[in-house]
Amino acid sequence: MTQRSGLFVTLEGGEGAGKSTAAAGLAARLNDEGYETILTREPGGTPGAEAIRALLLGDTPLDTLAQTMLLFAARADHVATKIRPALEAGKIVICDRFYDSTMAYQAYGLGVDVAAVASLVRLVNLRPDITFMLELPTTTALARLAARGGPSDRYERMGPDLMARVAHGFRAIAASEPGRCVMVNADLPPVAVVDVMRQALRERTGR
Repeated sequence: MTQRSGLFVTLEGGEGAGKSTAAAGLAARLNDEGYETILTREPGGTPGAEAIRALLLGDTPLDTLAQTMLLFAARADHVATKIRPALEAGKIVICDRFYDSTMAYQAYGLGVDVAAVASLVRLVNLRPDITFMLELPTTTALARLAARGGPSDRYERMGPDLMARVAHGFRAIAASEPGRCVMVNADLPPVAVVDVMRQALRERTGR
């Protein structure tokens, strides 16, 4: 994978795990410590990728392979125009989801060929320095989603069986790359989740 001077941090996990809150909390903590951070998300992060996000999370019927290709199209633009330049400038990039989500949802969850997804991962050619896998029991995740209210997107409407397959996918990814992935109990209070991530970041990367 490509070398760079910054630090690339990703947060992964199923629906309702609190990734967005945790990512924002970690970025704020690092900013307070004097680091320069970029907080972004997937799918999205750039105008083109955000347009693809709207399609992916909407109600337009999409084949699972089509979803996968759209996710990587958004990712390619995101990496080329936002993530890689920030890393080359020495910044800490914190991204809410990256390619592990595509592997967990589309491959483990929806049955897209794992090798096909892995080939697209290699094509993007950017590996996170550290990935936090936020894990939450399915029953708790469903309760959190119900409590949010409002309209739900394509992935928030997944049933418990699909959510369980996705959770298994994230655990399998973490087990296959223990040097990169850190499991985090997302059932902890938000501040405690950030504390766990900050300590792991210091221990794993020295920052």
